[in-house]
Amino acid sequence: MAEKIIMFCRHYVLLIVLLPYRTLQFFHHKLSFQVSRASKLDAAEGIENHVPIEPKLPSSFIIDSEIQSEFAHHAPGVARMNNGSFGCCPASVISALQQWQLKLLSQPDHFYFNELENRILESRHKIKDLINAEDVDEVSIVDNISTAVAIVLQQAAWAFAEGKFNKGDAVIMFHCAYGAVKNSIKAYFSRAGGYAIEVQFNFPLNSKEEIISEFSKALEREKGNGRRVRLAVIDHVTCMPSVIMPVKQLVKICREEGVEQVFIDAAHGVGCVDVDMQEIGADFYASTLYKWFFCPPAAAFLYCRKSATYSDLQLHHPVVSHRYGMGLGEESFWVGTRDYTPYLVLPSAMEFVKRFEGGVEGITKMNHDAVVEMGKMLAEAWGTNLGCPPDMCASMIMVGLPSCLGISSDDDAMKLWAHLRKKFGVEVRTHYQAPKDGEVVLTTGYVRICHQIYNKVDDYYKLRDAINQLVHDGFTCALEFNEA
Repeated sequence: MAEKIIMFCRHYVLLIVLLPYRTLQFFHHKLSFQVSRASKLDAAEGIENHVPIEPKLPSSFIIDSEIQSEFAHHAPGVARMNNGSFGCCPASVISALQQWQLKLLSQPDHFYFNELENRILESRHKIKDLINAEDVDEVSIVDNISTAVAIVLQQAAWAFAEGKFNKGDAVIMFHCAYGAVKNSIKAYFSRAGGYAIEVQFNFPLNSKEEIISEFSKALEREKGNGRRVRLAVIDHVTCMPSVIMPVKQLVKICREEGVEQVFIDAAHGVGCVDVDMQEIGADFYASTLYKWFFCPPAAAFLYCRKSATYSDLQLHHPVVSHRYGMGLGEESFWVGTRDYTPYLVLPSAMEFVKRFEGGVEGITKMNHDAVVEMGKMLAEAWGTNLGCPPDMCASMIMVGLPSCLGISSDDDAMKLWAHLRKKFGVEVRTHYQAPKDGEVVLTTGYVRICHQIYNKVDDYYKLRDAINQLVHDGFTCALEFNEA
């Protein structure tokens, strides 16, 4: 009798237990359930289980040990607080990249002729949805921001050559625009006969209104001088010093003041701040995907609003190849034989992001909160200040360095950057903020600390202790670097 009871339990009890689950699954098929425990019981009891394995419960997000495993390839012993320069790529995305590269190398003819175009189109569609663009034709994948800038400024150079722009027509930008972007403006715009306006603002900053005010005054002044401003180039998040720019308000001002086109340089865009094309309203928006969205270098995109794309100022990729004249998205898809595989791993990067609670918004908030906390800790430890209010920083924040270090030039800042890396294993950007004429300031040196998901509190303690050690040793830039 006992043997029969045991046999009944083995063959029927589990099925009875699973019946409510099967019923719930039928009526709520869009919900995810974790059934791995039931599967293990089935295997142990020798019962065939036909219930499909569902995705993990929403509560089963990535844990810290998994994050550290994804970035175990990072150099050991180095405190990396400079994600803003070159980004990071998790092991799962690197694996996907390598699979694509093997596919390319194993049969390049098939890959280039039959696979590449559709895969790039897939990535373009995902970007369209990610940034809330209206049409996939507004999205072109490029390698980096420099290429995106060249595409936009090249059309301006042609406009001067074809008589659509007049000599002296202007581009307006902020003084802290990225150096490579400034050089592109010189190469394409100024050389063609254009005039560059640089808007200054004080740093440290107290509020975004200071930026808005200076920009408005500069536009009004140039307009009063009869200057026609054809293009505005505005960072979404500036590089050095790092601060979130009030792009929505600045775009609105440009529209009111008759600036014809607005380009947003968002090297620190997707994955670092909220990005919505309908809300921002710019004509052009370029963001990397490797700095803050876990793709490998080099992958980026250029969004061109339809009204800008189909204007009489045609956009073309600066590298001319077989797709010339077929639209920017098509031209960018093929610029000659090269490794396009970084463009193809965006779906893998998006799957990685989904492993975090809140997805990309959750990561962005976590990085912001952490970098503010670490910035305050460092400022208190060094007796200095933050470069801007917390609501004006993204995943990066500027922290003043002790004045006794004697940072008095850009060269000093660059050498200190290298010194921290070589002597202390600390990777962090340093910045020299020149005082205005006649101005006396205590803090002329800053570090830009970044926070990404792989960072630990110990990274920032290591930076804190390194600077404290330099102060304790009587280190000064003049003494150390001039002697060297």
